[in-house]
Amino acid sequence: MRSLGKALTMLSMLLPPAFAAAQDFPTKPIRLIVPFPPGGPNDIIARVIGQRMSEIVKQPIVIDNRGGQAGVLGTDAIAKANPDGYTIGIVSASALVISPTMEKVAYDAAKDLAPITLVATVPEMLVVATSVPVTTMDELVRLAKAEPGKLNFASSGPGSLPHLAGELFKLTAKIDVVHVPYRGAAPAVNDLLGQQVQMTFLDLPVLLPHIKAGLLRPIALGARERAATAPDVPITAEVGMPGLLIENWYGMIGPAAMPRAALDKLNRVAGEAMADPNVKAKLAEQGLSLAPDTPDEFRAYIASETQKWAKVIKDAGVETTK
Repeated sequence: MRSLGKALTMLSMLLPPAFAAAQDFPTKPIRLIVPFPPGGPNDIIARVIGQRMSEIVKQPIVIDNRGGQAGVLGTDAIAKANPDGYTIGIVSASALVISPTMEKVAYDAAKDLAPITLVATVPEMLVVATSVPVTTMDELVRLAKAEPGKLNFASSGPGSLPHLAGELFKLTAKIDVVHVPYRGAAPAVNDLLGQQVQMTFLDLPVLLPHIKAGLLRPIALGARERAATAPDVPITAEVGMPGLLIENWYGMIGPAAMPRAALDKLNRVAGEAMADPNVKAKLAEQGLSLAPDTPDEFRAYIASETQKWAKVIKDAGVETTK
């Protein structure tokens, strides 16, 4: 036994430091920053996945809500954290892609942050108020072309994903509809229900209860495949607009200088957590589709999304403060 112990000690001395670090990490609690207040999608994802990750690594994962500026303030805190792997975050497209394109932020998303894994996607759905006399995409486009500038679309705010979705719709369909920004999704939906605005793109789970109640009329889903919760609603490719692919998404990131061993370990643990049936079921209830990938794949996805929405912002002439 003594000779075996000595052999194991010698072997550990020969292992590369990175390998040893990967084997040991984590040895203390991990802080998981959520750049929004409690209760939203980022927070729900963080708590469900974080709990399972904590069980896997046998260390506490502490949720730290840092709301403000559409996720920018919390994302900046992640970028400026000690890059030892013990501070990570769950962020969305707004802070990684849209805000850095629309305004000056304190971090460079491509240089100051390390993608760990894409976590989940949720499709945006185009719906119209019941007073709008259309039931299909063709009918909506024809109506908009017959009455340029008379129809309007609501969004959850200037520069939000629903705003840019509406702009992409305008560019794709070559129509003139007017943007009406709101301070969040809830007031936008309220005015849509009240027939004050005619249409909107919003996350499917936000709209689904009103669709089921017959209070809003679905037109198309900006996803790659139909949703199990709304199987009768066609995707945009089925109505002749394959380029109108609009999905909100959430991902796990850390500071840029994180050790690769810690990055890879977090990726594996997050992937294992997302494979858990209970985690899948809890997040499916929120309309989220889990989409784990590798750090390099997530980095490429962020770059692709940045290029896509930067082009929409430029082509649509969306006002920015950069």
